[in-house]
Amino acid sequence: MNSQSKWLTPQGLLGVSVVVAVITIALKTWAWWLTDSVGLLSDAMESVVNLASAVFGLMMVTIASRPADDDHPYGHHKAEYFSSGFEGILIVAASLGIVWAAAHRFFEPQPIEQVGLGLSLSVASSALNGLLAWVMFRAAKTHRSVALKADAKHLVTDVWTSAGVVVGIGLVSATGWMWLDPLVAIGVALNIMKEGVHLVWDASQGLMDEAVEPEVMQQIHDTLKEFEHKRGEHNIIRFDHVTTRKAGQRRFVDMHMHMPAEWSLGRAAALRTTVEQALMLAVPGLRATIQLLPSDVEAHSVEFET
Repeated sequence: MNSQSKWLTPQGLLGVSVVVAVITIALKTWAWWLTDSVGLLSDAMESVVNLASAVFGLMMVTIASRPADDDHPYGHHKAEYFSSGFEGILIVAASLGIVWAAAHRFFEPQPIEQVGLGLSLSVASSALNGLLAWVMFRAAKTHRSVALKADAKHLVTDVWTSAGVVVGIGLVSATGWMWLDPLVAIGVALNIMKEGVHLVWDASQGLMDEAVEPEVMQQIHDTLKEFEHKRGEHNIIRFDHVTTRKAGQRRFVDMHMHMPAEWSLGRAAALRTTVEQALMLAVPGLRATIQLLPSDVEAHSVEFET
């Protein structure tokens, strides 16, 4: 692995995200200190959340990359969902803190100082976050990394937050209406709270063995269709009870494959291996479990209520 591709891995990009978060915290805190704007303070607080999220995400991605062991025979891929959920909780907590800080400014409005330099610092940090988010989204799609996608979404939210703050402070400077500053801060808080709730929800669905994405399911069905075979009106090779789940970067599919009862075990096993290889080629990272059954046998599963 060359040095460039190393930095484009989930671990590498989350490491870069930690460094960028430190830089943006410094820039936005400086901007808040210069202007005394509660809007810029809310922006700086969100960057602190970015830092905590990136550090925790890096830890979880490192755990998720560990190979399967005796205690975790299916691997550690679900660790990424903890990163996404933790990030969502931090975002919600930060948004509540922003609302609390902004509410006080409605009753005790403060003038905003050195607007030009403060906004320049905010715009510079947002540009840095926007560039990193773009790279992370592309890498998240390549690696199917939940943690990377969550961090990229948070960075995009941070960019929109900063844009709202810049517009709000510009309006305050133009109109002299001090109440616009805390109003913008509360609007920013509600926006990032929505993103935080979405991240927590997505993480919970992943931990509950959610089915694979519709496009992945379609790839699986298209691949299986290539192996289905009819003789007259009868299906001599067919698939049923196809169930899927996803765990971080990994995808799993279980199914029954029906074939003629007169086939030898060797012939049936060879076809199963071919199907498994075709599925894994069509969906990188997929793990397939196929149970062999005669064409005229139906399998039924019974779930017992406790």
